[in-house]
Amino acid sequence: MDQNMTLEKRIAAELYSYHGQMSVLVDDLQGHRVEMGIDEEFETASTIKAYILAALYLQASRGKASLSDTVTYKPEHFVDGSGMLRALGVGAALKVKDAATMMIICSDNIATNMIIDYLGLDQINQCIRELGFGHTVLHNPLHFDRYDKLGTTTPRDYGALFAQVARGTLVSREASAEMLAIFRAQHYNTMLTADFPPYYLDCEETGDPELIWVASKSGSMDACRNDGGIVHTPYGDYVIVLMNKHFDDVIEYNAHPAMVYGAKVSRMILDQVLACEGRLWL
Repeated sequence: MDQNMTLEKRIAAELYSYHGQMSVLVDDLQGHRVEMGIDEEFETASTIKAYILAALYLQASRGKASLSDTVTYKPEHFVDGSGMLRALGVGAALKVKDAATMMIICSDNIATNMIIDYLGLDQINQCIRELGFGHTVLHNPLHFDRYDKLGTTTPRDYGALFAQVARGTLVSREASAEMLAIFRAQHYNTMLTADFPPYYLDCEETGDPELIWVASKSGSMDACRNDGGIVHTPYGDYVIVLMNKHFDDVIEYNAHPAMVYGAKVSRMILDQVLACEGRLWL
């Protein structure tokens, strides 16, 4: 057995008994990276919503969209799944920024279809290409009864999106800051944070400053379990992307093997970064 216990080999050892395929990308934003299968193509599931948000801000920066415009929930936008707009009903009107925020923080599928309709699917894909995410495509609106595929991406593209947000270079510094705030409010980050010490995450309970926070967007469908984003620590930020496919169990629940093993890998990365004071290795 190889006794050189690199971080990559420790991750591989952790995943040895995982009955699925996980790709891992980590970038400490200081020149160190972990890259394991990062050019594999994955179904996006709801991670495509992060790219749609970036496309919206790009079009807004050009004056071709406005975050203060109003969009209306129409019958053709309806889709089952995550979100809150189903409770409001057809005819609900929101500002574009509010719909986009709901698209991310509670992964609202109806709000997503409203933003896709507002921007146009072809225009979204053009923006995705212009932003440099050459292996990412939004194939269809969210209508699971009509389409088998929603989107395609790679861990490399997803990591690049969040690295640009962290550096303030996605569209602009101001746009990156606004998108970061939205990603920080995202509700579904179990894969990334399930094994993090709650003490560091819950400043409301302890009264202490929040030492660790996550700005992310996850996504799950039968074909995939994905998560990715920025983890903030007292030593700085790092980007992590975990994408899973080829698992046996298609049911979504927090104890799904992809979620359990993803949480283990995420905690391993956190411990490494904290031990190396903000870097993946010394």
